Amino acid sequence: MELVNKIAYFTLTKSIGLYINLMSYLFPKKAAKLAYKFFSEPREGRLLPNAIPDILKEAEQEVLFHEEYAIQTYTWRGNENKILLVHGWESNASRWEQFIVLLKKTKSTIIALDGPGQGLSSGIEFNIPQYAKHVNALMEKFQPQFIIGHSMGGATCLYYQYKYNNPLVQKMVLLGSPSEFEIILNNYKKTISLNQKAFQLLKEKFVERFNIHPSEFSGKKFASNFNFKGLIAHDIDDTVVSFNEGKKIAEAWKSAQFIETKGLGHSLHDEALYEKINLFLFEE
Repeated sequence: MELVNKIAYFTLTKSIGLYINLMSYLFPKKAAKLAYKFFSEPREGRLLPNAIPDILKEAEQEVLFHEEYAIQTYTWRGNENKILLVHGWESNASRWEQFIVLLKKTKSTIIALDGPGQGLSSGIEFNIPQYAKHVNALMEKFQPQFIIGHSMGGATCLYYQYKYNNPLVQKMVLLGSPSEFEIILNNYKKTISLNQKAFQLLKEKFVERFNIHPSEFSGKKFASNFNFKGLIAHDIDDTVVSFNEGKKIAEAWKSAQFIETKGLGHSLHDEALYEKINLFLFEE
């Protein structure tokens, strides 16, 4: 069955790419719109209100409204130490379950959110600039000192701090986070076999949408401006985000430490790693 699913997915993605390639010559604006749509709309990560995981049921649930979006938030009340958890692509706040169990032992206040178009939050499209706006809404309301992001959530944390320069952030932790957005785009191009014309249309759409060129959207560039402490963990067996991406960020961020792991893959779920993060956050 797994092989059948892989073949079906491969056929679907290549068919989408072929269609967009054809449209790029006939209707370029429509081609750009379609290419961006398939790039930015998560297929997984939604939650049903009557079937949320137990770890999220334990939290205080609140919906924040920002612009036209409803942002689902979760808070586990504790002391004045506040930690914001930012999940990645095709996921939701429940991905932090194992870590939350350990974090609760520190008596900290833990805050998490569902990203745009994921969990119980509204929206269809997931993109870093919009996600950063959601993060900013939580930062303004809860004012956490610590922020932790996984994968695209980590990339969002980097962009958020670069964009908003929040002086309240004392420490940041990145887990399996990408650095260069152009690499993400190139991987998408290869996955659905976009031709060069369609790929150029996609990049132009990105610039039109966010007023920043993909080449300028760089985690290492953002991190090079930080002077607070950071912790970056990346697994050498990560098949989703290259290990070198984590190294790039660490090399640019002078006040950050780097943890290399093996065998944890992209998820980086590991009690020993979580204990190291706790020590980093609460060391004197």
